[in-house]
Amino acid sequence: MARWEGNARGRLEEAALTLFEEQGYDRTTVAQIAQRANLTERSFYRWYPDKREVLFGGAQELEDRFLAGIDAVPPGTPALPTLLAAFATAPQVFRPREFLLRRAAVIGANPPLRERELIKLVSISETLSTALLNRGFNSETARLATDIGLAVLRLTTERWMAEEHTDFAGFADALSASAADLLAVAADATPARDEA
Repeated sequence: MARWEGNARGRLEEAALTLFEEQGYDRTTVAQIAQRANLTERSFYRWYPDKREVLFGGAQELEDRFLAGIDAVPPGTPALPTLLAAFATAPQVFRPREFLLRRAAVIGANPPLRERELIKLVSISETLSTALLNRGFNSETARLATDIGLAVLRLTTERWMAEEHTDFAGFADALSASAADLLAVAADATPARDEA
């Protein structure tokens, strides 16, 4: 029987995430993921080489978005502001916030997925550093700006996901606040904190 292929990737991601939550990563098979998504195993393997990769399907989109964002920054812009401008475009390819929260919990609970997350971050780091090198920055500046920029991005994402009722517009605010806190720490000052 032919399986409906519309939005196959999104359906596989949701099916995998749900199964990982319900029965654990180790006990979930590719066959179960495909069945839950109403697809064949062959369809699964068209999109992903194995079950570990199914929650990282947006990594390439994110890298591509960052590269396009870097290209859109005017020449002569310093390295870190170039990256921050590119990072501001990330919500254009984000999955829904609820999905990202669930995904983060599943990844945090499973060592093979945490390992894949680290590999993804290394790939993004190399991509960003290369993009900065291509814009004429020296290797030390490119590496340092990338490392600092990714620290800001990680903090931004954590802040944005912790907000109960925020939309993608809140991401820009979190990015600005995280960059300001970085500058305060770099200047050996204590960042201002909201009193709760």
